[in-house]
Amino acid sequence: MDLQVDIERQPLLENAPQKIPKTSTQKTMRKALKGTTYLANLLPTGTVLIFQTLSPALTHRDSFRDERGKVRYGFATLNGIWVMDGSVKLHVEEARKYKLRLIDLFHACGSILVFGAIALFNQSVITCLAPKPSEEAKEILGALPIGIGILCSFLFVLFPTQRHGIGFPLSRD
Repeated sequence: MDLQVDIERQPLLENAPQKIPKTSTQKTMRKALKGTTYLANLLPTGTVLIFQTLSPALTHRDSFRDERGKVRYGFATLNGIWVMDGSVKLHVEEARKYKLRLIDLFHACGSILVFGAIALFNQSVITCLAPKPSEEAKEILGALPIGIGILCSFLFVLFPTQRHGIGFPLSRD
């Protein structure tokens, strides 16, 4: 009887492999990924996509290095760059190097066209714009986003921007 009691008191997974302790880097990565999944469930991802798509078209951001080599950000205007950090002052000639140009308008229009092309891939948008499209309209609506994407990609490669927006690498000049 005593033998039976001893067997019952032994843990069931006595010979199971022990859990390997995680390093602090692994714990941090796990928390970061877990937090990211929570955010993905909570954030309006469609709104974020629209913001990220339209943001460069509506606000021409640029960046530069100040005299200490620190990267500073600003908005390109017709007169030059308006620096977000008010503590940094640029000479008028230096600020004018960053003024809006015709190529910026071209990139803004192209970005809006690409946004429209992305929207045309959504069936809800298509149904809203053309509730009962003809067969010819369906063909056009199917080919139009791809054509816009190819055309804008070609033009963006042919006429690249010189802007260094937030999150884009800044050259060491």
